[in-house]
Amino acid sequence: MLTIRLRRYGKTHFATYRVVVQDAAKHPSSGKVIAYVGNYNPHTKETSLDKEQIEKYLNNGAQPSPRVVKLLSDAKIKLPSWVKKPNLTKTRTTRNPDKLRKNQPEEVKVETVPAEKVSETPTE
Repeated sequence: MLTIRLRRYGKTHFATYRVVVQDAAKHPSSGKVIAYVGNYNPHTKETSLDKEQIEKYLNNGAQPSPRVVKLLSDAKIKLPSWVKKPNLTKTRTTRNPDKLRKNQPEEVKVETVPAEKVSETPTE
């Protein structure tokens, strides 16, 4: 089975991605790439996709990854009905909400009374 996924390349701390068609059974870094069908730069949000090739592979059964589905839908590429659409309405939960600072009981503020100034009298 084929998959359409992102493959990282670029400089350290400045990743860019290629959109590739690859065998789904292999790891992205070790599998043979069948075709390069586009680029994605997450820093500038710039994408360049070969729409004809992507549609050809989608019609032949290539399954896009969730991130690629989002890129394809942003590029107005029509996806087949069998493509799994990612759930974009995730709700996050906090593991230990009682440990949050806003949920801690307020500390009682103790006012410190300044020590009275002791008047020193000169001793003779």
